[in-house]
Amino acid sequence: MNPTVKHYAVHEPVPPHVDAELGAYPELLRRLLFRRGLVTASAAETFLNPNYDEHLNDPFLMKDMDRATERILEGMRRGEKIVIYSDYDCDGIPGGVLLHTLFKKLNYEHASNYIPHRHEEGYGLNVGAIDKLIEAGNTLMITVDCGITDIEQVAHAQAQGLDVIVTDHHLPGEVLPPAYAVVNPKRADDDYPDPMLCGSGVAFKLSQALLTRGDFKLPLGWEKWLLDMAGLSTIADMVPLTGENRVIAHFGLKVLRKSPRPGLQRLCRKMRTDQRYLTEDDIGFMIAPRINAASRMDEPMQAFRLLATDDEGEADVLATHLNKINDMRKGLVASMAKEIKKRIAALGEVRDLIVMGDPRWRPALLGLAANSLMEEYRRPVFLWGREGHAEGVLKGSCRSDGSVDVVELMQHAGEIFLGSGGHALAGGFSFSQEVAHLLEERLLLSYGALRRPVEHRTYYHVDGELSLDDVTWDTYRLLEKLAPFGEGNPKPLFAFPSVRLSEARAFGKEKNHLELVLEKPSGGTARAMGFFMQSDQFGRELVSGVSIDLLATLEKSYFGGSPGLRLRIVDLF
Repeated sequence: MNPTVKHYAVHEPVPPHVDAELGAYPELLRRLLFRRGLVTASAAETFLNPNYDEHLNDPFLMKDMDRATERILEGMRRGEKIVIYSDYDCDGIPGGVLLHTLFKKLNYEHASNYIPHRHEEGYGLNVGAIDKLIEAGNTLMITVDCGITDIEQVAHAQAQGLDVIVTDHHLPGEVLPPAYAVVNPKRADDDYPDPMLCGSGVAFKLSQALLTRGDFKLPLGWEKWLLDMAGLSTIADMVPLTGENRVIAHFGLKVLRKSPRPGLQRLCRKMRTDQRYLTEDDIGFMIAPRINAASRMDEPMQAFRLLATDDEGEADVLATHLNKINDMRKGLVASMAKEIKKRIAALGEVRDLIVMGDPRWRPALLGLAANSLMEEYRRPVFLWGREGHAEGVLKGSCRSDGSVDVVELMQHAGEIFLGSGGHALAGGFSFSQEVAHLLEERLLLSYGALRRPVEHRTYYHVDGELSLDDVTWDTYRLLEKLAPFGEGNPKPLFAFPSVRLSEARAFGKEKNHLELVLEKPSGGTARAMGFFMQSDQFGRELVSGVSIDLLATLEKSYFGGSPGLRLRIVDLF
């Protein structure tokens, strides 16, 4: 295993003409705006001050939105049974809740929700579920976050008299499903201004369209209450937080902080998180994993009911359950990783490619474990397990360290796989149990043919060098103007060179977090936190008096009930 080399460099300075264009803003903010490609005063103003009325696109600019809206309104006029079929993750589930909330507000009693079981039915539409929905009398189905590649399943539904409106955001194949309407901003023939919406974002645009065309007499702007679900998914699904997504995420957080949903309120209490101060980090690291735990560990409808229920008692029971199974999920992934490390130690060597499996392992958890092992061992990892219902078929997940494209690798390995897909750094696969003993050698042969040299270099581009004396509320308020942070709008990262360490200590119930106490040049101290970090992981001794280069972000903490300013460790050397 090659040692990791660490470097950092400050992003290029702001060109004089851009600096002049952005002259109304402080120097640090000008630098951060330029880093995000915002080089005009008007672009900066739009980014810094999202406007709900001005910065959201007309939903009818999306292909087939007219057709979808008219079919739903017609179905409501006729009293048809409408089913919302959504994916089982933290995009599809909130999107399903969003449309459920809309129909409930419209007092439409003939709408229901269906979410497939991850282990029993798998991703996307399936004929078995479609037949059950038809048997139950449904004549219109709206998909959320799925359906765009389910050609045969949609054709089956349409042939049986179930009209399908596909709403999705995944990349379509060469042929669109033969649905009544296909609403997806990534359609090749769609010129919608913001094609990077998540699945719930597309569902929100459908809601806007329905409320525009339907004569429902709701209070003006009521649909903003749906932004809690659209915002939750937009942040959780890692879509770029720019353009329309930034508006949805910005206002979605505002609604989440005061959302009246009992399930969300109870979940925040179980997590010991103050709902009034929810951040994008709370969504990404706390809420989304608990929503996803429902499908990974149990039934996805449990997460749906949590977010949809008006019953305080049910909300409390479901929040407790999701919290519990999320802890179980973490424990299972940790024990899986521990077992693999034991196997590697017993072999006495780490091969170029880690390929391991066990029929007892849940495929839904393998990607999490594979990612952890890839980061630790710095090589591609392929893990497999078995779904409860898939007799004779094994399924797995893989992660790459950059030395190979895993999709290309699986294609090169050829007929050993029943199915495979993904992208360069992450993928999924299935194969027959009969060839399990051949998998490792076949992948190693292909890896030998395709691998490319890779130096495991951790190279950071930072937004600037700061002194610990710059860690002030004034600086934080400046950075806060750029929030919410995420894909396409990263949290500003700063280098604090040659800072003197006063103390390093482990904290937390399991002592698995790190706190540094750092000496400010002007006197006093600053605190830096590293969650799930250990003092011995940085390749140097952290003792009082040493000088370190710290890479960190600034954040507000409400630990203890009152706001405090601290640094979040990204790396140090």
